[in-house]
Amino acid sequence: MSSVITDGILKAVKQVRGGVAVDHHKLTKNMDVVRITPPDKVVLPMQQHIGAPCTPTVKVGDHVDVGQVIGDSDKFVSAPIHASVSGKVTAVSEVKVASGKLVPAVTIENDGEMTLFEGIKPPKVETKEDLLRAIRNSGLVGLGGAGFPSHVKFNIPDGKNVDTLIINAAECEPYITVDYRECMENSWNIYGGVYALVELLGFKNVIIAVEDNKPDAIAELKKIADMDNNHGDIVKVMTLKSKYPQGAEKMMVRSATGRKVPPGKLPADVGCVVANVASVAFIYRHLRTGRPLISRSLTVSGSAIANPMNVRVPVGIEASKVIEFCGGFKEEPAKIIAGGPMMGTALIDTQVPILKSNNALLAFTEAEARPKKERVCIHCGRCADACPMSLIPTDIEKHALRKDADALIKAGIGVCMECGSCAFSCPASKPLVQYMRLAKEVVREAGAK
Repeated sequence: MSSVITDGILKAVKQVRGGVAVDHHKLTKNMDVVRITPPDKVVLPMQQHIGAPCTPTVKVGDHVDVGQVIGDSDKFVSAPIHASVSGKVTAVSEVKVASGKLVPAVTIENDGEMTLFEGIKPPKVETKEDLLRAIRNSGLVGLGGAGFPSHVKFNIPDGKNVDTLIINAAECEPYITVDYRECMENSWNIYGGVYALVELLGFKNVIIAVEDNKPDAIAELKKIADMDNNHGDIVKVMTLKSKYPQGAEKMMVRSATGRKVPPGKLPADVGCVVANVASVAFIYRHLRTGRPLISRSLTVSGSAIANPMNVRVPVGIEASKVIEFCGGFKEEPAKIIAGGPMMGTALIDTQVPILKSNNALLAFTEAEARPKKERVCIHCGRCADACPMSLIPTDIEKHALRKDADALIKAGIGVCMECGSCAFSCPASKPLVQYMRLAKEVVREAGAK
């Protein structure tokens, strides 16, 4: 790995192909994260991560305390769910989440005491196994939006020569600013998490990667790096070109190290692990306090929101309560999104719980959310130019409509990450992401037969 160094800051090794330049509306960039008062009740779905869902470990009528495990699984790719308030379990039933799916959930009526579970204490961590166990017990999943259980990511298989940890602070989605605020408000926590991972997992290089449109965050992170006498040769800050989807794992690896993750492979296959900046900061806080993942930061923004803010909310709070805290809607919203406008999920209503993996709630007026009419493809090739995975989206659309699973597999649909760059760049306003999802469903159905 080689990179240009300017004023002690690394420059990206490789500029990745594709992607798009999106307009940034970081309305909450300079707003500190404000903690919301816990609501009267929380609803905690048992599926808040990629992998196996949890099974409730409590029943109606039980009293639970803050941080107590209320759902768990014996599957490796899973993460426990903890109570975010203290109080009485009033329901164990199915609820609707942002994706529209019905999933099992535990409802807790808040007793207003916020009593901390007596078993919570800083974990004893001396070995790699201790650290992985602590991360698993904390319930941590990727806080950048993917929701992949973090203990699985850091459990590097034997035989994998992983030497580089990349801390993802790109935050390339428009509107979202919680990772930026993490850098500005909790930079010491970020480095504390980095040092723990370096010392116990043996990383030789750490790159904290930030897009170049966040100079204040770069300066803050560099300031901490300059104070470090023990890890200065290992931990470096790197600036990346501001270009969506720069924050995607495979793009990040390519930009930061020049290594290319092959189709169907993971960053660990080329010697890297990528972790979200807020996830790493949480690891440090958990090691100090033992508190599990029971709250997270959200950006609440968009043209229909009265008072855009960055807020810290208990996991399981209803989205409507978060919006109400931000002054409600100043105008009737035409579209509400959980997450960013590029990869987020449109909400039918706001009566859904906030999950560990949610990093934003956005609401837009009719003027901004009005969909454009789909027109006939003009074969300009912009979608293919924009695709960071070198796919040809219009070919995939064609095969999807024909339900040709074999052709879709050959076309590479399996590597599509649904970033939306193709749809964003399409002058014919074709809903290409929806076609990508349809294509994956065609392949899944063919495989099930």
